[in-house]
Amino acid sequence: MRKWCIAALIAMMGTAISVPALAADAVIDNERVTVLDTTSPLPASPHDFVAISLVQPGNAVFGRAGDTAGTAGSRTVVIELKDHRVAPIPNNSGYPNAYPRPHIEKILENDRVIVWRYRWNLGEPTPMHFHDKDVVVVYLEDSALKSTEPDGKSVLNEYKSGDIRFNRRDRTHTELLVRDAASAVITELK
Repeated sequence: MRKWCIAALIAMMGTAISVPALAADAVIDNERVTVLDTTSPLPASPHDFVAISLVQPGNAVFGRAGDTAGTAGSRTVVIELKDHRVAPIPNNSGYPNAYPRPHIEKILENDRVIVWRYRWNLGEPTPMHFHDKDVVVVYLEDSALKSTEPDGKSVLNEYKSGDIRFNRRDRTHTELLVRDAASAVITELK
């Protein structure tokens, strides 16, 4: 019954869910996750996973170990969750946690992840915030985000639609969209 429900969700999303066959095929592969950007269905995952549609940007579903589904041709980012869990870092920064924040929408939450959909607004900085969890970010638009740490040190990050990043916890900064548009699906790892 559970596998049928996952398949039904995928059909409603109009996207494919697949899981990495080999770590060598991964966009990101570390102790926490294996991430694949794919248009092909692959074998059942030995781990829980999050699938993020790039055909219908901003949609995400969660699958448990052993779940399979997929339709060839639909671009999907699959985040396979390895069994290396780490607890969130206590926030002693004096700033709020990164999420939730203004203008953010929670897509799903369970014992493994919290998945958010977020849009930055041109010229409107995010609050200075602390990342207590590792995150996988899938950027949905070409964007230029300026990241500034509490000491004033800044860096301009350029992202393309479909770029994927793994960001480790224990970071404090604010973000400012300096041109174009920017949105992302952000998966916090519990």
